[in-house]
Amino acid sequence: MKKKVLVIEDNEQNLYLVTFILEKNGYQVFQARSGDEGTKMAGQCEPDLILLDIQLPVMDGYAVARLLRAMPGIRTIPIIAVTSFAMPGDREQALAAGCTGYIEKPIDPDTFLIQVEQHLL
Repeated sequence: MKKKVLVIEDNEQNLYLVTFILEKNGYQVFQARSGDEGTKMAGQCEPDLILLDIQLPVMDGYAVARLLRAMPGIRTIPIIAVTSFAMPGDREQALAAGCTGYIEKPIDPDTFLIQVEQHLL
């Protein structure tokens, strides 16, 4: 059975690249372009992993992570922040909000899958 990954990302180019890499490697990808859409979709598709952009319109990724962690059935799913926020303290802020991992943008297509799969073991 294919692993399911929910990608919450508002940038079309980033969404395309992440989806392409994951689908090419056998993952089933669900896409959401906002935090609100992502939280609704998480409850519907029951993903094995959530990739979460931090810079989202209306509700940022920190708020989305906190909301996902409060949802029964979702709270144990790994959430990986995928973000261009790379200043000191940004990783810690993402982890404090409920993310279990952190990948900096721009993603490296050569190492992205390895970084993602570390959270699916």
